[in-house]
Amino acid sequence: MDLTNGGRGAIERMVQAYGFKTRQQLCDQLGVSKSTLATRYMRDSFPSDWVIQCALETGMSLRWIAFGAGPQQDVGDIDVSTLPKSKLINGRLQDDGFYLFDKSFLPEQLQNPIVIVEQDAEHICERQFEDVRDGKWVVDIDGEISVRELARLPVNRIRVEGGKIPFECSLTDINIIAKVLINCIK
Repeated sequence: MDLTNGGRGAIERMVQAYGFKTRQQLCDQLGVSKSTLATRYMRDSFPSDWVIQCALETGMSLRWIAFGAGPQQDVGDIDVSTLPKSKLINGRLQDDGFYLFDKSFLPEQLQNPIVIVEQDAEHICERQFEDVRDGKWVVDIDGEISVRELARLPVNRIRVEGGKIPFECSLTDINIIAKVLINCIK
């Protein structure tokens, strides 16, 4: 990291960051004379104080303004969702903090999501649902929570697979906790 030069590029990126057309507008914003800015520009001396001010005022990446490297916006400005995380251990869900996801990765219109972590997989699930359809679900069978494959059958019955023995039962015989939307296999 060489801060003895690179002033021209940094000044040009500051003009861009503020959305200005001229360096005179940058002078006005920074409260410096045109000759001061011109001297730093011509000598290519790095304007560290101005770079920091620009990053704070515009929200642009300090690294990008200073060196022209990386994304223009700070990574902290990415639109993220914080999802609660629970580990499935011995048939019980234990709170285990949170995961941050870029919202573009997640299905739209999640209402009550949770990430359930098993030994070999992590499941992004939705706890808010209107109807049970074929697919993978988090269920409570006689007090033991597990991830199972459910298939809807006539007369409000379901087929439950994924344990040692598949079985059929009434939809009301088990407690359905969440619909698995995305599986992340380790």
